[in-house]
Amino acid sequence: MKVSLLVTVYNAQKNLPLTLQSIEEQDYQDLEAVIVDGGSTDGTVGLIEAFADRMVGRQGFSMQWVSEPDGGLYDAMNKAFRMSTGDVIAVCNDKLCKPNAVSKMVAALERGGTDCVGVHADLVYVDGERVIRKWRMGQGRISEGWMPGHPTLFLRRSVYGKYGLYDTSYRCAADYEFMVRFLKEPENRLAYVPEVLVAMFYGGTSNAGLKNYLVSFREGYLALRTNKVPHPLWITLQRSLRVLLQFGKR
Repeated sequence: MKVSLLVTVYNAQKNLPLTLQSIEEQDYQDLEAVIVDGGSTDGTVGLIEAFADRMVGRQGFSMQWVSEPDGGLYDAMNKAFRMSTGDVIAVCNDKLCKPNAVSKMVAALERGGTDCVGVHADLVYVDGERVIRKWRMGQGRISEGWMPGHPTLFLRRSVYGKYGLYDTSYRCAADYEFMVRFLKEPENRLAYVPEVLVAMFYGGTSNAGLKNYLVSFREGYLALRTNKVPHPLWITLQRSLRVLLQFGKR
């Protein structure tokens, strides 16, 4: 199966080298990188060009990229998906922790069989070398306040074809709304790799301060209500409690 890693960036000179290096180190042999830059002015484009030069001719690897203004993170993610050609799609704006991360995820997806729509794993939030918190994702249900870690989520392309792309009307929680959209259906099963395979850079859209957290809370509630999931406020409170409990895990 061909795997497309979607990288969306804007003025990301600090962290992009870590993301690109982790992609370069992957041992998976049918990999595509799709990089959508929002028109950076800080040297990000030069980093992308240098990466493209290094990867030219690498067996089993292909790449597409563009640098132009876009409508923000979720618009860029939708654009990257439309550019992609893989059978399996993953958003990769952070760091893959191990050279066999993609291989492990694909193997788990294949073991899950044709009824398995995707796979997820554990992750850590990092600030430089410091671990802020660790997500031991486990398995669960959206109705219990559980959700997979979106940065670890590898999905069959057919999921996007059936359920659509990210709703750009959301400022912080379009990824959560997208996951609610297909995970509310009990037949959509995810495999799980109980291992830290992604390090997420702290300070992302939904964890960059109290104001964004409150927006994320409201949008999470709206995502559940819009998708007609019963008891949306209770589920949102449960989800927030799960997040708070993770701060004690290192």
